[in-house]
Order: sequence, then C-alpha cells, then structure tokens
Amino acid sequence: MIGVLLINLGTPDAPEVRAVRRYLAEFLSDPRVVEIPRIAWKPILYGVILRTRPKKSAEAYNQIWTNEGSPLRAIAHRQAEALRKRLPELSVHYAMRYGHPGIAAAVERMVGEGCTRIFSAPLYPQYSAATTATANDALFGVLARMRAQPAIRTLPPYFDDPLYVEALRTSISRQIASLDFAPERLLLSFHGMPQRTIDLGDPYHRHCLETARLVSDALGREVDVAFQSRFGRAKWLEPSTDSTLADYPRRGIRRIAVATPGFSVDCLETLEELGIRGRQTFLRSGGEQFALLDCLNDSPESIFMLERLIERELAGWLPAA
Repeated sequence: MIGVLLINLGTPDAPEVRAVRRYLAEFLSDPRVVEIPRIAWKPILYGVILRTRPKKSAEAYNQIWTNEGSPLRAIAHRQAEALRKRLPELSVHYAMRYGHPGIAAAVERMVGEGCTRIFSAPLYPQYSAATTATANDALFGVLARMRAQPAIRTLPPYFDDPLYVEALRTSISRQIASLDFAPERLLLSFHGMPQRTIDLGDPYHRHCLETARLVSDALGREVDVAFQSRFGRAKWLEPSTDSTLADYPRRGIRRIAVATPGFSVDCLETLEELGIRGRQTFLRSGGEQFALLDCLNDSPESIFMLERLIERELAGWLPAA
C-alpha cells in the first residue's frame, strides 16, 4: 500500500496557557528553528520566553479558535479528507511537525495499515531549513528507530511550480473579484526569517521573490512583498509587513488586499497577526479598506494542485494511467 503524509507546522491542542507553553517549548527547542547554541538559548527559552510568551499567545489563539478547534488542524483534516476521496487507492494522512497529530504517530499508523511506501509532503512551497528540512529530519528520525522501514519519497519545494502558481492565480483572482472595493495594492506577505539564515545559504528569500514574480505575471498586476512574524533582536528579512502596512496610507494608498502565498493553510500568523493586528495597523495609520485573502486551504484549486503534485511525484509507484 502507498501512503501520503501531508505535513504542516503545528498548533497547540487548546488556546490555553499550559497547552501553548507545551507547544512553544517543542517548537522553540528545535535547533533548525532557533540557530543559537543550546547553552546560550536554553536559559532564555526557559527562563524568559516560556514564562511570558504563552499567556500572550494563548490570548491570540483564543481570537481565532473555532468550534472545530485550531483552524490549521481543522483545515489540514479537511485537506486529507478531500484527497482521500480523490485518490481512494492511497492512504492519506496528515501530521504536524510540532504538536498533534505528530509525525511519528502518523508514520506508525500508516505502517500499521500496511503502507510499504510513503510519500511525505511538507506543505511549504518555499524551502527553508526551519520548515521543510526540520519536517524531513523528524520523518527520518522516525525511520531511524524502525527495523523494517517503508520506502520514502519527499515533496520538493514547489515555489515556482506551474500548478502552484495557477492555484494562487485562481484563488487570488476569485477573492479579489468578490470584494466590494477595488484594492489599490496587493501585498504578498511571507513568513520572515533571520537574515543570517539567508547569508548561510538558505534559499528561502530567493524562493519567495520568485513566487511573487510569477504570481504578479500570472495576475497581470504589480504586487508588493513583505515579511512578517519577526521574533527577537536579530536582523530579519525586510521590508517588514508591519512597516509596509503602516506606510501605505502615508503614500496615499488606502485600499489594499493581502495574500499569504507561503502559508498553505490559514493559521495564527494569517488570521490573527494579519487579519486582526495587521488590519488595525493599516486602519489606524489612515487606511480605509483592508481585505485579508484566504490561504489556498482546502479550496478546489488547492485540492486539484495537491492531487496533481502527488500523482506526479508518485510516478513509478502508481500504475500508469
């Protein structure tokens, strides 16, 4: 049997301080995420960050939590369900790099179902060591503990894949057409990374810029690019989304739409950081109309893209059509 594992970043189990602290401890202990020597980082993490940040983060999660739980987990579940219907010959599961359901549990379940071949799909279009690589690390860490291992394939970065660009074009065009105003600017906000990671050879920044160029060409309109979610005092990729949103009204731009092509699924960073705080920043600076566009999520164009990517990457494993 062939299995497909969709991997996303993760989410706490509940919008509560204890659950958020547990999630952040796992996330921020990953040396791929925080590239500071452990001896220097652990006192900061456990002595400062995990004492102060969980309360603030829990309040943010409370603002976006749904009846189905975390938006990210609920949408990931729907993605897997949709793909099961489209690809009934495959065993489709989803997992989170941090939190539940975890990668180890998902792989063990798939092997228990009889999967001897597993295609792992970290849903990060633009490659970064802090996202794609750590997902692969976790997967192969599970295999390292297994005597009878399944064969593995992994999804390469798809930042410039025509399937991905077309899915973005369709989704963004449809959502802009449904607005009750015409945006003067379209801002593409990507998750930020420390500048140091790029200097060390991470291709993430280049991938983001290429995605933006291709989306701009596909839409036939100019786009702006910015980077959000800065953390700590180090220099991060610029321009920042916050400063860009605040600067728009000063430049006479008062109606905007924001899309987040680096996020496959809506989550805290899109719904709260941009949808609530980003909106406030723009409006308080003199903006008038702000639209946050949905991520690809489980939209028809998203499921079509994922189905085609999976079928293509499974060439040789699946019988020829």
